[in-house]
Amino acid sequence: MKNVYEIINEIRAYAKEEKVPIMMDDGLKFLIEYIAKNKIQSVLEIGTAIGYSSIMMALSNPSLTITTIERDEKRYLEALKNIKKLKLEDRITLIFNDALDVSLSEKYDLIFIDAAKAQSIKFFEKFEKNLNPSGTIITDNLKFHGLVDKDEEEIESRNLRALVRKIKEYISFLKGNINYKTDFYELGDGISVSKRIEEK
Repeated sequence: MKNVYEIINEIRAYAKEEKVPIMMDDGLKFLIEYIAKNKIQSVLEIGTAIGYSSIMMALSNPSLTITTIERDEKRYLEALKNIKKLKLEDRITLIFNDALDVSLSEKYDLIFIDAAKAQSIKFFEKFEKNLNPSGTIITDNLKFHGLVDKDEEEIESRNLRALVRKIKEYISFLKGNINYKTDFYELGDGISVSKRIEEK
């Protein structure tokens, strides 16, 4: 029987082979440390991919429960398989749907946005009602492989230019949102941490 490390290495190898984006190591380490330091008990993840970050979060904290949403069927099925292999299905709930079509009533300590970058504002606005009063929204890929720091004319693809514009709009949205205190970190592919400001 394979041990946990072997299964994790298989997931990472599959991601590389199939070109499935998974969290960079230092970004993931930051996320796991944030969960531990802030005593996070529940996470909503937008964008499961093949389940790597959900699994790593769950393995880091035996009392953590995670709900995660994925719209791509192939990735969803792979995530389901990976979660079952590690016997984490009692703590990770996987939803197959477009996140914008999902309605949840539960509240979470942390919402982790790691899905379609052009939709980040919509995800934030849709799911902030599911955030606990002192909760946090963390977003990954705000540097988008370094493209966000480049001048627009340096980016050849029109689609990529449009996507980078959307990420910049999201960064401005976070900076201007007075209900949250947002810090930006250069870790991984660029991470934001938006902590809800509790009403006095």
